[in-house]
Amino acid sequence: MDIVKAIERANLLSYDLSFDYALQCSKLLTGNGSDRALARRAAIHILDRWDSVPIATRPLWTDIIEAVGFYPYISKISNTDRLDSFADEIRQQSFLSDHLPNTYMHSEQKKLSDYLSSERNVVASAPTSFGKSLLIEELVATRKHKNIVIIQPTLALLDETRIKLKKYKDDYKIIVRTSQEPAIDRGNLFLLTAERVMEYEWFTHVDLLIIDEFYKMSLKRVDDRADTLNNAFLKIYDTFKPKFYLLGPNIDGITEGFEEKYSAIFYKTDYSLVDCNVNVITGVDSEAQRERKLFELLDSQANQQTLVYCSSPQRARSVARAYLKHLRDNSISTAPKEELPIIEWLSDAIPKWSLTEKLTNGIAIHDGSLPKHLGASIIRYFNEGRIRCIFCTSTIIEGVNTSAKNVVIYDGKKGRKDIDYFDFSNIKGRSGRLMEHFLGNVYCFAPIPQTEAIIVDIPFYEQDSFALTSEVLVNIRAEDVKPQVQQRYNELNAIEPELLNIFKQNGTKIDGQQSIYARLQNDIVTRRDFIVWTQVPNYDQIRYILQLCKGNYLSFDGPVRSVEQLAVYLNQYRADGSLASIIQGCYDYSIGKVKKQTAQRQADHYDKAIEVAFHVYRHWFQFTVPKAFRIVDSLQRYVCAKRGIKAGSYSYYVQQLENDFIRNNLSILIEYGIPSQTVRRIEQEIPASLSEDDVIQFIQENRDRLFAPLMQYERDRLEQCL
Repeated sequence: MDIVKAIERANLLSYDLSFDYALQCSKLLTGNGSDRALARRAAIHILDRWDSVPIATRPLWTDIIEAVGFYPYISKISNTDRLDSFADEIRQQSFLSDHLPNTYMHSEQKKLSDYLSSERNVVASAPTSFGKSLLIEELVATRKHKNIVIIQPTLALLDETRIKLKKYKDDYKIIVRTSQEPAIDRGNLFLLTAERVMEYEWFTHVDLLIIDEFYKMSLKRVDDRADTLNNAFLKIYDTFKPKFYLLGPNIDGITEGFEEKYSAIFYKTDYSLVDCNVNVITGVDSEAQRERKLFELLDSQANQQTLVYCSSPQRARSVARAYLKHLRDNSISTAPKEELPIIEWLSDAIPKWSLTEKLTNGIAIHDGSLPKHLGASIIRYFNEGRIRCIFCTSTIIEGVNTSAKNVVIYDGKKGRKDIDYFDFSNIKGRSGRLMEHFLGNVYCFAPIPQTEAIIVDIPFYEQDSFALTSEVLVNIRAEDVKPQVQQRYNELNAIEPELLNIFKQNGTKIDGQQSIYARLQNDIVTRRDFIVWTQVPNYDQIRYILQLCKGNYLSFDGPVRSVEQLAVYLNQYRADGSLASIIQGCYDYSIGKVKKQTAQRQADHYDKAIEVAFHVYRHWFQFTVPKAFRIVDSLQRYVCAKRGIKAGSYSYYVQQLENDFIRNNLSILIEYGIPSQTVRRIEQEIPASLSEDDVIQFIQENRDRLFAPLMQYERDRLEQCL
């Protein structure tokens, strides 16, 4: 019998059984890689049942736990369970971090750390629970690298990293916005998305480049931000030649030749300090059956943290609403022991939203459209055990770290596409957590995808003639261009150099930018008022810019269907400085089409109106529209310069939109995840003359006075973020 299954099935670990299992493990450790992997899994299952392991056999298991390299766990085992010799202590101390206090590395972590300390660059593939991110902090803590760029795919993950690394603020200035200049009296930590790396103008030197989730560079996995990530790497590496560390999970290989070209090591391991049990749920042919089985499962896990993966935000909200109704109908109480501070804030800021009732019952939703502070707070409460269940999309799987014991894969799709084995492995990897849960559980309501090797292409190096986009090709150095794309490269470089440089800096589809440029050239005389403006545009000017970008950068689907609709939303937001009017407008429109307006139906429509408003805010206001206006702004400046016309300037409006129309020096607070309502409450108490960095110090020095009128949730957010 498989030793792991035997340990699981043993109701009582007697001395004889424990001794026998330890003996089997010892034999496995002398075998091949798969035998050693099985021994590691057995050790994890023993650790999960440590309290039931007979005391007399615990020293045997401690030796095995050390033999498999689980040094972080050895430090947690009671001294009475260990028989350490002086040699044992010396060996264990060799796995103690040189730079992170009281932190032991496991054996594979130490090996990867040694690679990172060498002169070689490192591309690492390891499971989610490996602890790759710990090595980011280890690199920072060495203080060896003066300027470090860390690129992560989401602002939520960057904010998590910022909070973790703010303890190094005496040695490094932490830069999260493109408006922040680097320090010259100390090092700099640039915590940026790939888009912000491309926009940042103040790099003077970079010693270390770290890219988290580097598989997103692949053009063959169809990620719409892959171009920008490739170009961000090229911008930093070609300019400064820094050492680099690329990390990600579940990858079997990278483009052949990349290691030699960049003096890199591809390090792959399946080593993990957690194990997960995969359970396939059967008898779920109808949606009603699926829901019933899901709700039974969640009810049985009332004391454990569970993520329920759904294919889309709408799906996550729909299933969460159904589960809330199930709790109500069956009088099941799952309320946290203490009321969450966020509930008071939500009741005041967004009354009637059903999320308040969900949180009251210990459940939540999470997707990319939630305001930053809400998403971060939900994850924090979940990790603290104050929320037991989150209905989520891929954003939580790829974007933040959680302490989930259980993961339910409720849907087998990601958006409209079937999840593949790579997606499945990433979602599965969120069950269990290093130093939190030895064992995780995965419950699959969808078929498990067929196993396949994942080879991540590095497009700027591979230069596949079919996959490589012009947006990446144009940023490759001439001497690095390969024959199969040379003609395309030459055609791109036939574009006027100054204009081509603008195309490169904008980093979006070159043919789309060429179309916008041609239209601006035609319209600059007859429609100059729509193009040449400053400060804040009127409705017609907004509509004109959006129409220019339609099909060239903007595509309209989902809740926003047209240029005119988006222009109305932008005008409403500028006028109110909040989403209230957009929420109300969406609600009035949807409820007006419903003949029978029951209380529940009204509540559902109000929820949907909030969801639309948040999507508009996060997707359109915070990213897509500012980018569109920057593209047109750069091109209209070029057109005007060629014509000898005074150009317009869209920068003020773009900054205001991105900053929620809050004073510029306070925009850093929005970046840090402080609610805009909170910033407005303390705005008058903070001098307008202070720089962004000085604002943070001012709040810390005047904490008591500034915090006094705020709700507990707002005080908590300020404490956590600053």
